[in-house]
Amino acid sequence: MISNLKDILLPAKDQGYAVACFNVFGFEDSRAVIDAAESRNASVILSINLDMRQFMTMDQIIGMLKPMAISSKVPVCIHLDHTYEVDVVKQAIDCGFTSVMFDGSQLPISENIASIHDIVSYANPKGVSVEAEVGSVPYASGRDHIKSELTEVSEALAMEREGKPDALAISIGNVHRIETGCVEINVERFNKLRAALSIPLVVHGTSGIKDKDIKMLSESQVTKFNVGTVLRKSFGNSLRSTLDSNPSLFDRIQIMQKVIPDLKETAVKVIKLLGQ
Repeated sequence: MISNLKDILLPAKDQGYAVACFNVFGFEDSRAVIDAAESRNASVILSINLDMRQFMTMDQIIGMLKPMAISSKVPVCIHLDHTYEVDVVKQAIDCGFTSVMFDGSQLPISENIASIHDIVSYANPKGVSVEAEVGSVPYASGRDHIKSELTEVSEALAMEREGKPDALAISIGNVHRIETGCVEINVERFNKLRAALSIPLVVHGTSGIKDKDIKMLSESQVTKFNVGTVLRKSFGNSLRSTLDSNPSLFDRIQIMQKVIPDLKETAVKVIKLLGQ
């Protein structure tokens, strides 16, 4: 069943678990993620990042994902990830995304809040949820223009009260696209944020966070974890293994029928770790 972010995250916040938000890049990984969620009777979020949006149009993406979400036995949210242009976010809302993220983390907080307020006013009547970011989560590779800045409590509070988003992404030492090793979470800053805020919190860069920290955060008001690298690595590893084991294999469907179960297994592990 198709759902928005608010309807998925509020039960998670009340019951002390978190929802996995997987970056997906086609039918196969989307199918694997939904299969994993159904096997756990868990809600899940299919997230479209900038790379995917530049690869396919938003109409094409929705045309592929919406029927999958509607026919799913569990709640599935179709989410637009980090987007820096208000008009593009509104276009996604009109296309059929059920959740959008405007990333104003590189803007002064007043401009960030004003943009979120504008988007919320546009999205809410259409039943679409809005995610904001305060502070700035850096990237381990690529997008060098993105700064690294821990979330300030006062700015996060101002966003919650004035911008009124449905979820808030925070920066507490997490880093996008970590391929090896783990980051150290700033627990002191996190505890101050969760004490001050009532809004569902979001952590990006899950692949670079230790399991023990993920469990702690998922039990403490973080209701959404964005997952990208671990699933992409699973896809690449499975694809190489499948082709290496049968060099004569060339049929795409046969190849993907071997890869999808590996992706599902990876997604199940993440969902279980988050408490579902």
